[in-house]
Amino acid sequence: MTQSAGSIRFILNDRDITVTSVSPTATLLDFLRLEHRLTGTKEGCAEGDCGACTVLVGRLANGELVYESVNACIRFTGSLNATHVVTVEHLAAKDGTLHPIQQAMVDYHGSQCGFCTPGFVMSLYGLWLSKDNPGRADIEKTLQGNLCRCTGYEPIVKAAEAVASARPDALFDPIVKMRKEIIAKLAAMRSPDTIRLSDGDASLIVPGTAAALADLLADHPTATVVAGSTDVGLWVTKQMRNLNPVIFINGLEELQSIHETGDGITIGAGVSYSAAFDQISARYPAFGRLLDRLGGEQVRNMGTIGGNVANGSPIGDTPPPLIALGASVTLRSKSGPRTVPLEDYFIEYGRQERKPGEFVESIFVPNLPDDDHFAVYKISKRRDEDISALCGAFRIALDGSNQVTMVRIAFGGMAGTPKRAANVEAALMGKPWSEETIKAAQAAFEADYKPLTDWRATAAYRMLAAKNLLLRFFLETSGEKAELVRFEVTA
Repeated sequence: MTQSAGSIRFILNDRDITVTSVSPTATLLDFLRLEHRLTGTKEGCAEGDCGACTVLVGRLANGELVYESVNACIRFTGSLNATHVVTVEHLAAKDGTLHPIQQAMVDYHGSQCGFCTPGFVMSLYGLWLSKDNPGRADIEKTLQGNLCRCTGYEPIVKAAEAVASARPDALFDPIVKMRKEIIAKLAAMRSPDTIRLSDGDASLIVPGTAAALADLLADHPTATVVAGSTDVGLWVTKQMRNLNPVIFINGLEELQSIHETGDGITIGAGVSYSAAFDQISARYPAFGRLLDRLGGEQVRNMGTIGGNVANGSPIGDTPPPLIALGASVTLRSKSGPRTVPLEDYFIEYGRQERKPGEFVESIFVPNLPDDDHFAVYKISKRRDEDISALCGAFRIALDGSNQVTMVRIAFGGMAGTPKRAANVEAALMGKPWSEETIKAAQAAFEADYKPLTDWRATAAYRMLAAKNLLLRFFLETSGEKAELVRFEVTA
């Protein structure tokens, strides 16, 4: 293993920060507000849902400086090595002149009570930095993760549209002005050494390489591995769990690549939803549309597909489409890698096919044949930025006589793990792709799943929705119309 280093170094606005002791569960939000009195960053929900705590985090990716909006309330300070953290206090000029985005919010009355305003400004600033002249769809997508109860959003969107093409003098914008200097500083902060910090009896570790990660997990098989912290963050802020030790892997470039071949794509476990969006959307459009509804922009910038798979949640949104597509997962340990079909990775609630010392290294997704039909449906109370009540993925192939020659159906939210609908598949296989076949197969859902009732949905609703999604998939792939049938659902 490489020699250990004893500090986390990053830039906070225009200051170089060195941290030599910090709790593994200390959040960026508390670091900003309590230690540096940067109180423009607010705590609203403490679960990455409202966006009041939005800041930008810049990092080097393939030599380029990339800024992303993140939720400071669930981002851990230990994950910040070799990054540039930007808060709302950094935007205005030294003489108090507001940044064009801030001024537009004033001019278009985009703020009322003002509590959420800094978060909106930072989300829009992230868009402003990354995209020239964004349209309304870009703006609305950017603001999915920011909630406001006062303005009705229209004034905020109008402010964003008004400033979309505005580009002040390079000497005004703090990031444009200092970009070259920031790149040089971040490059100097990067190291293949393993960083170890402690705070009392608690410790955090930041490996510099994937090989070092494998060595660490061999020595600490029960350590909590954190990539995006969009789930683990809530273990701390909502469940008050003490995690020790914690291994932060978000800086491992080896886990952040996407490789395309003639057979499919291999997605590194550290690739965020945002980073994977373009390539997934190009190859599997229905999957891409699902990613657009997974959390808000801040969550998609932080969360990773590998993390969504690794934690084995029964309501994770990416496993159903990945299973339907026939994906496999590569697990790595000190003794080397091994690959298993993704559907076999999920054993039961809270238990995955991952041995002590192993971590998810990558996910391989095969190509979708041109003639296959593929769809993904997410059912949630709120269209955007909401956890699924259930999520279903459907894939079929038909022969020239409209017979089903291949079928893969997988659901999340219907069992203790993401799970294929084996009995429904058997009821469809070899049959004509017709409404009669679909209605006969719907009963097989009862043999495949025993959903639970919770605050997101009742068991009866989940079962009915799953059956109706199969009918929807048929209608969308056949162009036929179905008879309207009214169902009564009882608890």
